[in-house]
Amino acid sequence: MHTAEQKLKERIKELTCLYEVTSLIVHCDYDDVETALKGIVQCLEIAWQFDQETFVSLQVGSYDIQTEEKGKEYVFMESPITIFNKKEGRIKVGYPSPKYKLEDFLEEEQQLLDNVCLEVGNLLERKEIKDNEANIRRQVEQTDRLRILGEITAGIAHELNTPLANILGFTELLKERVEDDLQASKDLDKIITNTIFSREVVKKLMFFACEIPQEKELLDIVPVLENAIALMRTTLAKEDITCSFTTSAEEIFLRIDKVQLTQVVFNLVVNAIYFSPPKSTISVDVKDEESKVVITISDQGSGISEEQDEHIFEPFFTTKPIGEGSGLGLSVVHGIIQSHQGKITHRSNTPTGTIFTMEFPKST
Repeated sequence: MHTAEQKLKERIKELTCLYEVTSLIVHCDYDDVETALKGIVQCLEIAWQFDQETFVSLQVGSYDIQTEEKGKEYVFMESPITIFNKKEGRIKVGYPSPKYKLEDFLEEEQQLLDNVCLEVGNLLERKEIKDNEANIRRQVEQTDRLRILGEITAGIAHELNTPLANILGFTELLKERVEDDLQASKDLDKIITNTIFSREVVKKLMFFACEIPQEKELLDIVPVLENAIALMRTTLAKEDITCSFTTSAEEIFLRIDKVQLTQVVFNLVVNAIYFSPPKSTISVDVKDEESKVVITISDQGSGISEEQDEHIFEPFFTTKPIGEGSGLGLSVVHGIIQSHQGKITHRSNTPTGTIFTMEFPKST
């Protein structure tokens, strides 16, 4: 039986704990939530009746925090941590057993633990909201940058088209005049090759800027994807890489621009080939879902680093050596998919590599 003085002492400990927990949460840095959670666990440890033998464990999401163990077996009082009405973790407060039993906990201690779990859940909800806001802000900023770059590149593409056509035409005429000069012919061939490469870059710029009109039609995309992969069979064989193709149905219909879909798959598979080691496999999978079609392309290559992650869809960003990439392939893919009201995401493959996932709505 507790005396009035003992009961008062316990209430003071509990109120002090709740005040300190609230203070930690109010002043919490959302980029360092773990420090606040560690402080909360320490507050709970000294708030219980037998504080010298109290063990506290907090588990929620990626956080797993506990105080120093005071024994091997425990009798626990616990309460759930709820985030957006979903149980995501818990806090447990224990005494060593069999020295202590459940009856040794106070009702007020359970109330305190419930209140602390409620506060922790609210903290983690606010952190998740803040993280989502930051992600949305980054996406809006990237979309805005891409829009501005699209306007600029459209003008550049138009300005470059005419001089490139003139260079190519006059070089071919000049080549006919110097047929007997072997060295001159070789030099002119280099000019022609580089001009054609530049023209392809301009074409990608126009794709990125959506200057090439779309011709959407309802078609079976399975043979379109098979043909796109077939275009790369020689390259795949040369690099000793296998490409598998699977589909959830023999026919999958989608309203889409056939040429642009081919461009999307071609660019992603070419990228996968470039970064994949010999003997590896590139997988192309198509799923027909109720309201959308999902295409995934996965490889077993070197993957995308955290530094590259935010920039891969930006025009002219490339990790390839100079002369081996224009940095427009993924920008073109991003632009085409957005113009079809779709979306593209990427994640790491296991154990190595990257998985690109494209979703095209059936309603467009």
